[in-house]
Parts: sequence; structure tokens; C-alpha cells
Amino acid sequence: MSEQTEQTQSGVVIVGAGMAGVQTAVALREQGWRGPITLLGAEPHQPYDRPPLSKAVLLGKAEDSAFDVDFEGLGVVLRLGVEVTGLRAAERELDTEAGPVPYDVLVLATGAEPLTLPGAEGVPGVHLLRTLDDAARLRPVLARTPSTVVVGAGWIGAEFATAAREVGCAVTVVEAADRVLAGALPAEVAAPMAHWYEEAGAALLTGAKVASVRSGRVLLADGRELPAGAVVVGIGARPATRWLADSGVELGPEGAVTADEYLRTTVPGVYAVGDCASFPSARYGARLLVHHWDNALQGPRVVAANILAGSAMQVYDPVPYFWSEQFGRFVQYAGHHAGADELVWRGNPADAGWSVCWLRDGALAAVLAVGRPRDLAQGRKLIEAGTPVDPAKIADSALPLKSALV
Repeated sequence: MSEQTEQTQSGVVIVGAGMAGVQTAVALREQGWRGPITLLGAEPHQPYDRPPLSKAVLLGKAEDSAFDVDFEGLGVVLRLGVEVTGLRAAERELDTEAGPVPYDVLVLATGAEPLTLPGAEGVPGVHLLRTLDDAARLRPVLARTPSTVVVGAGWIGAEFATAAREVGCAVTVVEAADRVLAGALPAEVAAPMAHWYEEAGAALLTGAKVASVRSGRVLLADGRELPAGAVVVGIGARPATRWLADSGVELGPEGAVTADEYLRTTVPGVYAVGDCASFPSARYGARLLVHHWDNALQGPRVVAANILAGSAMQVYDPVPYFWSEQFGRFVQYAGHHAGADELVWRGNPADAGWSVCWLRDGALAAVLAVGRPRDLAQGRKLIEAGTPVDPAKIADSALPLKSALV
């Protein structure tokens, strides 16, 4: 018997009003949940999508990126500006600044919070780019086209540098590692991407550690000083789970909620989804923590199904996917390349379009596609199938990727 039929008046409370939280509420209604749903958001704004923040919203092409969801029509109680401070699992209650909130089923969808640069907090002109308010503060700054220093050459750093160059800012990107995307891609794959900065007119400094940030300048550990009318920090994010300390919800070393294959936490009646949660992947034989939009879209459907399902639970084991628009290029990635034993190039990385495929035990494990969306779409299906492929056919960029099936 499902939770729905056992307690038709029970309430689901969702903590976090980003993509994962909103989609969980929508999926619950679509799949037949009739009980109360309460969505708690720490920010005062209507729930919104984050990817446009580094593009349309930041550049003034859109005022916001609010989700087109009729919460009232869905019967979802939306409580905004409510920060959750603790969980008392034995009482099935949340502590908030506005008082306790009881729940029957709880979904943790708090996302991630940006890492800050030590010593830079409170320094005038230093910005993060994670929230709508962050984008609103940065937009008029960029309009003045100051010399801008971006700390971090990861995905968000590249996207912000792209936007800053588009409006005419002089941009210097500072990366402590010896290459761009050091935490995401192997050196040989990331190497061609470093040239994109120069092509776009952005200076790239790798192996450069920030010693301190002062108003109007950034000091590097090697003694160099960079003028900075604005400093944008994009050095990564951590799951927003500090408030779960001592709650009984198990957290991993990186701070993520350690969900099981059904996205349940270690506390009965509590699920976790999106950027705040890791999950075990049988497909890859590893626990994955995926900080990307597609994970926040797909996971909620499984959470909703499992809240309703009773014994017939759905396993969550997706092929991770994300995209990034940077320096005039559309970059897509599907899969998980850790543990791969063969890397195959498709096309020349000096050209406008090329791809990289990772194989493990003869099957496609991951694909990175730059300006080749068909490779991504076909590669994703090959990864899902898990069947053997021919590396020689993969390497022939004139052949459709799907033709590589053995």
C-alpha cells in the first residue's frame, strides 16, 4: 500500500524552491498526490531558474527567470523568505525563523551554495553569481564596463567571462590550477578550451593563486597585482546542507546528503534530490554528486514516484548531462568519464565542432561535444544502452556516432 492511500491528508514539505524543489512539487501533482504540499524557499523571490542568471538576466536581456508554474492552481503552498535552520526527525518537524513546520514526508532540495574566496568577504566590488540578487547587483556593474577579474576558470567562470566580454569589459581570469576546468576534464581535453579565452579577448592566468583581494585590485601570490573594478568569484560550490548537522541525515565528506538508489536519506520519510544530494550509480559503480540542471529536473520525478509508490520503488540511475554556453560555443557533456580506459577524439579541436568519447570495457561511458549536438544526442543513447562500440568508427567524425554500434 502506498503512502498516498495510507495517509491521504498527509503533507509533503519540500525545502528549497529552486529547480529540484519546484519540479518535485509539480511531479507530485502530475503523478496523483492529493495531499498538502508546502514549498519553502529561503529567498523572497518567486521561484526561478538559475542558468539564465549568467546570461540573459546578467546582460539585461531578461528581468528574471521565474518558473512558469501556477502554484495556486496546483494547490501548492508557497512560503518564501523562510530559512530552515534545523530538522528534528523524531518529531517530524523543521525549525525555521518563522517557527516550526511539521511534515509527514520531507524532500530536501536545498541545492548548493557558492564557495567564497578566503579574505574576500565584505570587500567592496567582490561578487558571487548564484542568486537573482547576485545578478541584479552585477548587472549595473558590468554596464560600466570596468576591468574585471574572474577568479576560477571552471564552467561558471567561463560563462561569466563570456558575458563580461560581450558588454566590453576587460577581463582577466585567474585560475589556481595549471589549466582550465581542472576539476572537470582531463588536461588533454581541456587544453583546446584554454585558447577560447584569448580568442575572446580575455586574459587567462593559470597556476595563479590569489593572495588577497582589496578594493580595486587583486594581489597574486607571486607578487603580481591586477586592477579590478569588479571581482567575480567562481571557484565552485558545496551542497547547502550545513543546517542538517546533528539531524540524523547522513552527509558525505563533501557535505552532500548520501541518498540511496531511491533518493531516500538515512532518516525515514526524508528524501533528497538535486545539487544537495549524492546517489549510488550502478551504471558507473560509483556514488555521484551532480551539480547540474538536468539532475535537478530528472530526480524529482523519481522522488515523486517513490513517495507515491509504496513497495514498487523506482531506482535513480541517470546518464548525467549538462551544457555550457561560452565564448560563442555550445558545449555539452553526457555520462561520467572517471574509470574510463580509452579516450577517442572525433574531429579536430582547432575546428568549430569536435567531440571526445570515453570508453570503458568497450562501451561508451561519456561524451563531450563542442558544437556537435548530434554527437551528444546519439552518444547519450549509446551510453544508456551500454552496448559495445567500435572505436575506429567513433574516431571517424564523418560517420554518425550511432553507427559505431558493434
